Amino acid sequence: MTPPLVDTNVLIYAFIDDPRSLLAQECLAKPFILSTQALNEFSNVALRKLGMTAAEVRSAIRDICLLAEEVLSLDPDTHGLALDLVERYRLSFYDSLMLAAACRAGCDILLTEDMQHGLTIDHGPQVVNPFV
Repeated sequence: MTPPLVDTNVLIYAFIDDPRSLLAQECLAKPFILSTQALNEFSNVALRKLGMTAAEVRSAIRDICLLAEEVLSLDPDTHGLALDLVERYRLSFYDSLMLAAACRAGCDILLTEDMQHGLTIDHGPQVVNPFV
């Protein structure tokens, strides 16, 4: 079984003092896959909202990547699939891009709180909110 793809919010909660922090850390203690999109979004939130320095973000990204089974790069085919998902499921582009990355990686699960819990993409991953 392919590990789940982890969305940005799971990464963020693992680094802040929040009721969801422990669950997020538990998600990162098991095998998981990341998309570079999650790393980009994490960096943006960490710098702008969490007040982390660039050095702190760099260190956090390094640690996250060491834990991940794989870090997926985004390519034109993934973007194309994301646009197909936008049309079919009426999701935002960035949510669709995360789902497309999960599809292309062969993940059965996308861990996120950003989409409808239980949503299943045809022949693709199921959206699972680890915080419900």
